[in-house]
Amino acid sequence: MKKAMTWLKNIRPLKVLTIFLAGIFLFLTQACGAPGVASQPPQPGSQAPNVERYDSTKDYPLNPPAGGINNFSDVDPRAIDEKTANDRTEALVKNAQKNIDQKGVNSPGEYIRNFKEGTPLGQRGKNLGEDIGSSVEEVGKGLVKGAQRGIENIKGNTQNAAEDVTTNVQRGAEDAGKNVKRTAEDAGNAAKRTVRDVD
Repeated sequence: MKKAMTWLKNIRPLKVLTIFLAGIFLFLTQACGAPGVASQPPQPGSQAPNVERYDSTKDYPLNPPAGGINNFSDVDPRAIDEKTANDRTEALVKNAQKNIDQKGVNSPGEYIRNFKEGTPLGQRGKNLGEDIGSSVEEVGKGLVKGAQRGIENIKGNTQNAAEDVTTNVQRGAEDAGKNVKRTAEDAGNAAKRTVRDVD
């Protein structure tokens, strides 16, 4: 009982009042704070009208079907716009059709007529022979150059290998000499230690 009385005498009223007011302040700030902290989440009907919610029962196409592979546009929308790609395609098709109209043939008879009106047969054979001869000559020159380059590479590689072997032998001899010297020094040091320990 004496301990309890001593304890009550040691309690200062200012400390008790400070703790009491701090507790009330904490209680009031939590109870009377912002109402949004502990409110319920928004319900679907209360969302803004421009917010679209995902419905698993509906089909959401990413792009409108435009033909091509997988029924969508074959043009990457990030790279170029589709109109530019279509314009380029149309220009290429027109150019190809123009080339066919100018240089092409529509029938075997027209092909024969173009063939007859062109270079004479003897000249064509001569031109073909010259083309084959020059091609064979170029291939021969290429083979000779390749063989020469290969021989030069082999010479360079053998010289490098010989230099490497010489360098490695020299290093090995130097390392062996150093190892013998270290071993002799270690043996001398061990002998000195043994003599000191005996004394």
